[in-house]
Amino acid sequence: MKIISGPLLVAVLGTSLLSGCVPRIEVATPKDPITINMNVKIEHEIHIKVDKDVDNLLKTQSGLF
Repeated sequence: MKIISGPLLVAVLGTSLLSGCVPRIEVATPKDPITINMNVKIEHEIHIKVDKDVDNLLKTQSGLF
């Protein structure tokens, strides 16, 4: 029987030890529901540019809209 020594022995032992370390990945859902708080304030400013003739028409004919 031949005795293994030196770097070969270290390589064999290292490989056998590392092969037992298998990482475990676990995916689990949270126990509490996910809550998303969205406090959003939206403000709009609309500027309308009209022709002078249309502007005069809107002033004189206020019942159009």
